[in-house]
Amino acid sequence: KETNKFLDLTNKLKNDNNVSPADMRNCLIGAIENLLVQDISDNKAIGKYGAETLLTLPGEKYKVLTHCNTGSLATAGYGTALGVIRRLHELGKLELVYCTETRPYMQGSRLTAYELVYEKIPSTLVCDSAVAALFQNANITAVLVGADRVAANGDTANKIGTYQIAVLAKHHNISFYVCAPVSSIDFNTKTGNDIPIEERSSTEITDIKNIRIAAPGISCWNPAFDITPANLITGIITEVGCFLPVRLEQEILHLKKSNTNCSV
Repeated sequence: KETNKFLDLTNKLKNDNNVSPADMRNCLIGAIENLLVQDISDNKAIGKYGAETLLTLPGEKYKVLTHCNTGSLATAGYGTALGVIRRLHELGKLELVYCTETRPYMQGSRLTAYELVYEKIPSTLVCDSAVAALFQNANITAVLVGADRVAANGDTANKIGTYQIAVLAKHHNISFYVCAPVSSIDFNTKTGNDIPIEERSSTEITDIKNIRIAAPGISCWNPAFDITPANLITGIITEVGCFLPVRLEQEILHLKKSNTNCSV
């Protein structure tokens, strides 16, 4: 959505004979800088609403699980799901955050774990395959994940492995929250069935640092994302509040009509 806005602006400036190359450059840089400021503001608002939502759950301090990377390395700063975690930590309400390694590209162990250690947030890295055992034994309060795209009905596309974590959370009665800006919601995509899923190179599974570890000749299936159905999601936390998936489209469009700062 934001990419389309920049393309439209670029084409508009390019086709205006009164706009010099220097003016075009300055205008585009200004738009990028404004987006940077807005993204950080949105992230902090997501952190605020997310923390407020979790504080309604039982307990004095919370243990949470997050998947993939949703922090400063994935956003302009602060983060979405990791922004909620940061805010809980700032409030002294976070006991521990577990982050998955996020195979096969290891964004959790390479990026999220780095951010958590750097920020001195109490954290523990777990294998993707250990999540069920973790839920069974660790008294987790909630799961916090990001989103690459949210359909109008609340179905959510996110890093591969998110769906299975949502299924496990449902089985163990653990709240499961998607944390994403309103710009990630695509109201033209009615359900998750309409979201195309990228398949990535088999070498992400078969090789480590260009050294093959899998048996030669084995075939691979390596989707980059999966779709978490809305009925597994407790709430979708945005910069304008937390919404039930079934009411997401209605509530966001109502906010838009009410002339709020909600950009849809």
